[in-house]
Amino acid sequence: MSASPRCGGLAQPGSGAYMCEAMVDPTALKSFLDSHSRIVVLTGAGCSTNSGIPDYRDTDGQWKRTPPVTYQAFMGGEDTRRRYWARSMVGWRRFGRAQPNGAHRALARLEAQGKSSLLVTQNVDRLHQAAGASNVIDLHGRLDRVRCMGCGATLSRAKFQDELAHANPHWLAHDAADAPDGDADLDGVDFAEFTVPACRACGGILKPDVVFFGETVPREVVATARDHVDQADAMLVVGTSLMVYSGFRFVRAAADRNIPIAAVNLGRTRADDLLWLKVEAPCDEALAFLLEG
Repeated sequence: MSASPRCGGLAQPGSGAYMCEAMVDPTALKSFLDSHSRIVVLTGAGCSTNSGIPDYRDTDGQWKRTPPVTYQAFMGGEDTRRRYWARSMVGWRRFGRAQPNGAHRALARLEAQGKSSLLVTQNVDRLHQAAGASNVIDLHGRLDRVRCMGCGATLSRAKFQDELAHANPHWLAHDAADAPDGDADLDGVDFAEFTVPACRACGGILKPDVVFFGETVPREVVATARDHVDQADAMLVVGTSLMVYSGFRFVRAAADRNIPIAAVNLGRTRADDLLWLKVEAPCDEALAFLLEG
């Protein structure tokens, strides 16, 4: 198996060089996974693109679209919340029906084989769980649940969709291209008349139960994931450029402990100089061998 011209050879620990396989030849990746038994898997948006959920970044790790709403903007402005929930009301109709693809099923199989100790996902779509994975940390929360920022009460996103539709029946006719976080690219629309229901328990602000940009991942979630990384004998990164620190921190921690790291991603990652092996291919194709037999 040959490496692409811009890649180094198979890495030595801490060398910063890695084998970069541009074609979908599973030999090196299969060998990597076969030789470890306590693998921490870290996934991102690239895992879900074949399920119809767009990603935010290009192959160079740059934004392909306007960055998502920040926590500060959402909590600080009623106009921002109207715009967010109007777009979400349109986008949820498809996002909520998304199904796992081969990448999700392959990683669930890796867990079933007893090879992975934990899957940490930066995605909020719950497709890893739908594919059968059980030991999963939703690092950035879950979009299928809504939380009151006042009293902490929660309700399902599906139920809140019904409340949005009841309060805004004329918006049911809107349609638009899907955006990454379960919303839709509604342009040139006046959101001023859109009604956002308040929490029925206390009248507080309702927010999707996800970690927005500018918001902090709960400390206990980070600590649990870090404990697993400390006990791992390898890390597998799938479908993420790692440009967001909340995920990159675990790769950095693995590298500091000299834990070998393999990645599957189309394009560069923030951790390229830390990898032992990199496969540049669609996630489902690169992992398809896990579903054989």
